[in-house]
Amino acid sequence: MLGGELAAVRCDLEDFAAEMFEPFARADQRRWGEVYLRGLLLDGRRKSVEPMAARLGADGNRQALAHFITSSPWEAAHVRARLAWRMQQVIKPTALIVDDTGFLKDGDASACVARQYTGTAGKVTNCQAGVSLHLASDGASAAVDWRLFLPESWDPASPKADPDKVARRTKCAVPAEVGHVEKWQLALDMIDETRSWGVDVPLVVADGGYGDTAAFRLGLEDRGLSYAVGISTTTTAQPEAARPHTPPYGGRGPRPQPVYPEPAQTVKKLVIEAGKRAARPVQWREGSRPGSGRSGLKRMYSRFVALRIRPAGREIRKAAQGPELPVRWLLAEWPATEPEPVQFWLSNLPADTPLATLVRTAKLRWRIEHDYREMKQALGLAHFEGRTWRGWHHHVTLVSVAHAFCTLQRITRSPKETASA
Repeated sequence: MLGGELAAVRCDLEDFAAEMFEPFARADQRRWGEVYLRGLLLDGRRKSVEPMAARLGADGNRQALAHFITSSPWEAAHVRARLAWRMQQVIKPTALIVDDTGFLKDGDASACVARQYTGTAGKVTNCQAGVSLHLASDGASAAVDWRLFLPESWDPASPKADPDKVARRTKCAVPAEVGHVEKWQLALDMIDETRSWGVDVPLVVADGGYGDTAAFRLGLEDRGLSYAVGISTTTTAQPEAARPHTPPYGGRGPRPQPVYPEPAQTVKKLVIEAGKRAARPVQWREGSRPGSGRSGLKRMYSRFVALRIRPAGREIRKAAQGPELPVRWLLAEWPATEPEPVQFWLSNLPADTPLATLVRTAKLRWRIEHDYREMKQALGLAHFEGRTWRGWHHHVTLVSVAHAFCTLQRITRSPKETASA
């Protein structure tokens, strides 16, 4: 925001900051929390401490801001819980969305930096990786929980531990109990945490980085949650009509167990066998470009195939109740201009779920990409220059609070605007 714009909503910001930072033990923490939020919201290329302090005028105490964000002993989880309670009331979320984003780094001194793949750069590069959980509806979304991913090279208990990185844990103040945990498990941990706050949303959306992991899908089902998650073309399954049979007993050794007569097929093959004629057109939301939609915006449109299938794999077989694999939805996007389907999802939504509902649910993941873009481009999500574990969690939490404030202001100005935000 420009200085004049921020001045116009200064009272709103102070009220929101007072609500979010009410758990802080000291008045100076509440003060610097509100100042840090203002620094994030003010227009400027960099949102690290020094340039923010320069823009904050009389409140631009660089040392106080650096102490508050890097080492002040306030619990990020307390702020996130309050943020989740507030945004749940406003957004009325229909889904939780989980994903991860990269924080590119030139050096190797920051907590949990390693060479790893990130979609932010589209390649393996030197970065931190943060996993986040967002409350989402069609019209708005908000990041309410975060985890900093600790690579195996930073875990002294891992056979892939790097002595130099393990030695840096102390300087970065990484808690001794924190070890390497896969991103999908971090996502489940955040879902459990938000539910412990009383924020219970029964549907989860994620991309193939999570959906390809059977343990993640099974973890959601164990929690009684519905899901629509991306999967890769090589995920295997049996057709819905397939049934296991028991081979005849030869009279010696253990009796044979029921097996499916044919090998599982890839989801891509199953959809191609269904044929392009099985694809149906679906419009799922209005985009941001001019078009003929009701709001004057272009409608998002494509063609989709939905099949009932039985996902396969060792973990699925072990978890199955009985010899039959459970039936799930396979959704595939197959545009009229493409010779093959281009994207795939699995879902455990009920068998009578309409195709349009499947598509809208799977496509809701765009909200988390929208949030990442706003938080990175406008609010300095990736600009934190501190090196500590606590500092990273403090910064991403306050960026989430600043982003939520912007969302609240947008909704207040024009509630209908959020339908195409």
